[in-house]
Amino acid sequence: MRRGHDAVCSACDSPTTVPFRPAPGRPVYCRACFTNRHQGFGPPAKAATANRAVNGAPRKVEPAAGRGHDADSGGVFAGVELTHATRAAIARMAISEPTPIQERSIPSLLAGRDLVGQAQTGSGKTLAFAVPIAEVCDPSVRRVQALVLVPTRELALQVAGVVSGLASSRGVSVTQLVGGRPIRREQAALRRGADVVVGTPGRTLDHLRQGSLKLDAVRFLVLDEADEMLDQGFARDVEAILSRTPASRQTALFSATMPHWVANTATQYLRNPVKVEIDAALQEPTVEHLVYSIQRDDKIAALRTLLDDRGSDPILVFGRTKHGVRKLAKKLDALGYPVGALQGNLSQGARERVMRGFRSGAAPILVATNVAARGLDVNGIGQVINYDLPDSERLFTHRVGRTGRMGRSGEAVTFVTPDEERKWREIQRGLGRRFPHRPWRARPRSSSVGSGLG
Repeated sequence: MRRGHDAVCSACDSPTTVPFRPAPGRPVYCRACFTNRHQGFGPPAKAATANRAVNGAPRKVEPAAGRGHDADSGGVFAGVELTHATRAAIARMAISEPTPIQERSIPSLLAGRDLVGQAQTGSGKTLAFAVPIAEVCDPSVRRVQALVLVPTRELALQVAGVVSGLASSRGVSVTQLVGGRPIRREQAALRRGADVVVGTPGRTLDHLRQGSLKLDAVRFLVLDEADEMLDQGFARDVEAILSRTPASRQTALFSATMPHWVANTATQYLRNPVKVEIDAALQEPTVEHLVYSIQRDDKIAALRTLLDDRGSDPILVFGRTKHGVRKLAKKLDALGYPVGALQGNLSQGARERVMRGFRSGAAPILVATNVAARGLDVNGIGQVINYDLPDSERLFTHRVGRTGRMGRSGEAVTFVTPDEERKWREIQRGLGRRFPHRPWRARPRSSSVGSGLG
């Protein structure tokens, strides 16, 4: 009989086992972090309420009482004025110094400024807006004060976990709104009184239309992965959601890529925003790019060669279609590789099981569609393999950004078939750089299998 459930600690990001089934959007802690959370931090701090928005008037965020006087973790984010509770929560994440995007964004957001933030994947953008959310939300209000919109369920789960880890000690509640699971559970959470909502546009709009979600008290709004949120696929839903929020709200946009059209579109949603751009080239040297010209029928054998040579780090393999990803993962599984598959047709429970296996190392090879290109926060992915080319340079950037994160080295392998040469030239042109590529030299295998996954 199974005595526990695999999970990942929300504080230290280490694999752990808990005696209950983890609930989506709720933090889970290993034994050490659970003990630390319940020793010496005292009762939840009260948020200052004097500057709360009244009758739609713009609010001004003032430093909350107690910021900068944390005896237990005073060295954590020492240059930023924070409450004791938030500083202690950051310390429990084993973080002491802010990254550049955090150092430049958090003070402006705490001062009530709108903001556009661009930084390399893995640079700490989530914490850059999660810290201000934890600081400004008043747990006594029991209405939605902060809304974070994200493009994927996986990113919603991760963002909700980070915000909850920062804000739960203050009594601030976080609710996740995503498709793929019963909506009634989310409706019940909203009735209980959510302070922060993290959601995908479609499900968030469903709640608005059904009357289970009201955004008239929103003070802080974030569009994460803003380039995709304002693209054609989401733009109409995002606009409909934003129209239900107060004009006086504070708005922040974050993304790894920020095309000019996004900046132009954003002007209708932001007021005199602070622009924070962290040089993405600072982390580019940590990713080694290997580009291979290859025949379609040789791709599966080439992939097997790469997987046979893998080390101990997780590997992420990107396919183009849901069907292709399912078929490729099934074939690799039949060949004995420890593999999981992530694609949009999976239920939320199935997605979470796949990600637990990937994070824990039980299935260190993940075959995925572009659903994994954004916001997939797994430490130490050693290699990204573009089995199929993405459709744009933006998706290429987000895909390869899953490795080489936070200064660690990584490798990005890209297969280019003869019929993809034109698309590859367009991607390189959009990136403004050319990658050297070489022909793949097929190695003979006794059990070579044709691809047939196109």
